[in-house]
Amino acid sequence: MIISVTGATGFIGRRLVQRLHADNHSVHVLTRSKSNAETIFPAKDFPGIKIAEEPEWKDSIQGSTGVVNLAGLPISTRWSPEIKKEIKQSRIRVTSKVVELINSAPDDIRPKVFVSATAVGYYGTSETQVFDEQSPSGKDYLAEVCREWESTALKVNGGVRVALIRIGVVLGKDGGALAKMIPMFKLFAGGPLGSGTQWFSWIHLEDIVNLIYETLSNPSYKGVINGTAPNPVRLAELCDQLGHALGRPSWLPVPDFALKAVLGEGATVVLEGQKVLPTQAKKLGFPFKYSYVKDALQAILS
Repeated sequence: MIISVTGATGFIGRRLVQRLHADNHSVHVLTRSKSNAETIFPAKDFPGIKIAEEPEWKDSIQGSTGVVNLAGLPISTRWSPEIKKEIKQSRIRVTSKVVELINSAPDDIRPKVFVSATAVGYYGTSETQVFDEQSPSGKDYLAEVCREWESTALKVNGGVRVALIRIGVVLGKDGGALAKMIPMFKLFAGGPLGSGTQWFSWIHLEDIVNLIYETLSNPSYKGVINGTAPNPVRLAELCDQLGHALGRPSWLPVPDFALKAVLGEGATVVLEGQKVLPTQAKKLGFPFKYSYVKDALQAILS
């Protein structure tokens, strides 16, 4: 396959590019900063990877087998009004540009599949509801971002297979929410964050990469697919397991204010949460490597 990837230098993107490259697929990294991408994917380690800045995106996308759209400013950050605007616009702008380039490609060199990331924020937050792919969208800011992001992706040409992957909190070694939680945990002897009763819909980095990879090559993967592990946990349990894995006691709760100090309004993602099930992935028979948070954390922290 020839795969073009936006957001390739991000937490999920890096691992996806490594996986595609290791399996001898051709990868086009669509970036806004060539120098940054070259640092992350040096030619000596990634021979044959094509790094394309925005003016060259068109040539990269035309003739690709598929396009994976992972671009967007991270949401686990302090939200000022400017940042909130940028969180939304960064996603809409890149998605819109990619869709336009796919649609303007002549039929014979148009990509066959478009995998566009979105987030479980689509569902809004709840301590009591259970969400799957059929559930309606929420009412808050992140739900609004996800709706616009998805509707932009769905403007792609009707002949292209589209998968929208609503990604949960991705757990991995060197990035994402876990990288921010661990130091705070060590500081506060790591207890639950906030009340601890809120749901945490997580997925191991390896599983989300495998899900995207499978979606690229398997025609039955289409429409909305939740990118979450089969067993979401309440935050208190996650913290408990994290405490075990780090060999730290887990009795002192991390106060809301500490989390808000690190994440600002972005803390709502962790402090409010939602229980999201991967109904579609299970129906498709996707083999999760990490179904339980205990195993995921042990694998990451060992």
